[in-house]
Amino acid sequence: MEILFYRYNSICEPDILQVFTNFGITVHVEEQEMHRKNVSPRECAGKVADWIVQKPLAFVFSINFFPAISYTCEKLKVPYVCWSVDSPVPELFSNALKNSYNRIFLFDMAQYNFFSPVNPDCIHYLPLAANVKRWEDIVLHMTEEDFAAYGGDVAFVGSLYTEKCKYDRLKLSDHTRGFVDGLMEAQLKVFGCNFIPESQTEEVVQEIVDADPDFYRSDDVFTDMTRYLTAHQYIGMKLAAVERERTLRFLSERFRVNLYTRSDASALPKADCRGGVNTLSEMPKVFHASRINLNITMRPIETGLSLRIWDVLGCAGFLITNYQAEIPEYFEVGKDLETYESLEELEEKIRYYLSHEEERVEIAINGYEKLKKYHTYEMRLAQMIQILTNNMTP
Repeated sequence: MEILFYRYNSICEPDILQVFTNFGITVHVEEQEMHRKNVSPRECAGKVADWIVQKPLAFVFSINFFPAISYTCEKLKVPYVCWSVDSPVPELFSNALKNSYNRIFLFDMAQYNFFSPVNPDCIHYLPLAANVKRWEDIVLHMTEEDFAAYGGDVAFVGSLYTEKCKYDRLKLSDHTRGFVDGLMEAQLKVFGCNFIPESQTEEVVQEIVDADPDFYRSDDVFTDMTRYLTAHQYIGMKLAAVERERTLRFLSERFRVNLYTRSDASALPKADCRGGVNTLSEMPKVFHASRINLNITMRPIETGLSLRIWDVLGCAGFLITNYQAEIPEYFEVGKDLETYESLEELEEKIRYYLSHEEERVEIAINGYEKLKKYHTYEMRLAQMIQILTNNMTP
C-alpha cells in the first residue's frame, strides 16, 4: 500500500508517519507547507494532483482538513483521509466537507456531532492518543540531573494564549466588552458544558466580525459560520487566556509552580517561569519528573481530550485536568488521573496529593498502564484503517 502524507508541521505528524511506516505502508511525503506557510490552495491542489498521477495511492492523508486536497481527491477519485486534532478548524465549514471521497476523523465528540450530519457516511469519531514508545525511550533514561532540573511540585506546560488572542486587538463598544466579560465569568464557573456559542447576541457577533478586517471569510461554506467562529476563535481564545492566567496565579500564590511557556508570563510573578521546552526531548522529562502536572483544556475543545492529557499519561506523569465530558469514556477519575471543576477543588486535590506520595505514584502508573494498553497511536491508526477498509469506496 502506498499513501501520500501531506504535512504542515503538526506535532502529531512524526508519530503518525512512523506508525504508518511500521505498518508496512509506503509513505510518500509532501512537505511544501512545512517550509512555506503561504502556500495557496491552488498550489496545494497542484502538488497533490501531481502525486496522485505519479503514484498508485491508496489514499492521501493529512492532519486537519484541507479543502483543496479534498476537492482534488474527489476529482481524481482517490480517498482523502484526515484526522482533526484541533478545535476550532474553520476549514471544516467548507463545502468540500460534503465530498464523497472524504474520510474525516474528529477527536472531539461535540465537534463530531456538529459536523457529521453534513456527511454522515464520511465523518467518523476518533480520539487522540500517545506515542508511548517515544516517551519511554526518554523517561527510562532520565538521570538524577534530569530529575533535579525538571522536577517540582506543580508543573504547567503550554501557551498562556495571550499572544494568540485576536479578541484583545479588537475595538469594541463598552457594551459588548461588558457583555463578553460577563459571559466569560459565567462560563468560568461551569466545566463540561460550553454555553458561549448560543449565548451570544446577534449584535455581539456582528460587532466582533466587523471589528476584525481579517475575520475568516469564505464563499465556499455550507452554512454561516460567524457565530461558531466568534464563540471559539475570539471569545474562546480570550477565555483560555483569562482562565490560564487566573488559575496559575491562584496556584502560584499557594504552591511552588513551574511554568514552561513561551508566552509573556509577567502577570505571574510568583510562578517560576522557565521558558519553553522542546516537545520531543524536554517535555516528557517535565511530565515524568513533576509531582503534579496540570492541564487546562481550552474551551473550544468542548468535550474531547486534548493531546496534553494523553502525553502526560504516556510519560507516566501524574495528571490533574479540568473535567471534560469524555474523560470517563477512557479513564477512571481517582484511579488513572484526577479532575477538578473549581479552583477550590483544584487546590484541595493538589494539597492532598502532595502529601500522599504513594497514592499519587499509583495513579500515575495506572494511567500510564491503561494508555499503553488501549490508547497508543498504533491502536488508533489500526482502528482508522479498519474503518477505511470497511468503508473505502464511495
